[in-house]
Amino acid sequence: MNKKYVWIVLTFIAMQLSTFIGTPLFFQIGTNVLHIDPQEMRVNAVGYWILFSFSVGLAIVLFLLRKNEKYTKIEKSEPLPVAESFAWAIGGIFMAFFAQIFASMLEQIIGINPGSENTQRILQLIKLFPTIVVISSIIGPILEEIVFRKVIFGSLYNRFPFWAAALLSSVIFALAHTEPVHIILYSAMGFVFAFLYVKTKRIIVPIIAHVSMNTFVVIMQLFLADKLKHYIQGGEQLIWWIGGFFS
Repeated sequence: MNKKYVWIVLTFIAMQLSTFIGTPLFFQIGTNVLHIDPQEMRVNAVGYWILFSFSVGLAIVLFLLRKNEKYTKIEKSEPLPVAESFAWAIGGIFMAFFAQIFASMLEQIIGINPGSENTQRILQLIKLFPTIVVISSIIGPILEEIVFRKVIFGSLYNRFPFWAAALLSSVIFALAHTEPVHIILYSAMGFVFAFLYVKTKRIIVPIIAHVSMNTFVVIMQLFLADKLKHYIQGGEQLIWWIGGFFS
């Protein structure tokens, strides 16, 4: 892997692990320096640090990518025209949803219950700290597509055929969500995003699909879930199938 791409992966890992230092630090600053109520600061410290760390992480990654150097064979290939790429971005949203539905049904067949602790934690945090929606819907998906598709998948695709590179990178993507029980579902999403990247040769395409899917999940879970339950039998389970996991 190119040295620049190694730094991008290390930045992403450091950003994820920084919460163990940053959250207590923000808590101490809030309670001891700003004299904020400790109970309130417990929530604020988590929210503020997530916003800070993800924003800084994205800034560093974009800085590392500032030069348009081409390292992988995808980057060296001619991208699809903008109009076709946009069509694939829109179609990719539906592909992602269908992949989730199929993967979720497959998981239930083998005895895995629908529902994601990871998603529930994010939704609870959004309710307590609404600006976190910017991370879950925009910054997070952008970072994940750069790291897992452009860098990891792109590097693997230099050495392996598509199916192998997509499978390996998608499993890594799934494991990074710390819910191994849903490895099939997250891997299915990663496979779709890898396909979109290879098909269009534009990383913005899987980014658009990923951002759109996560935004849809937030809207469904926060604003429409309770209403749909009155009209759809088993509505909560259906919502989990249709994009019910942040990826």
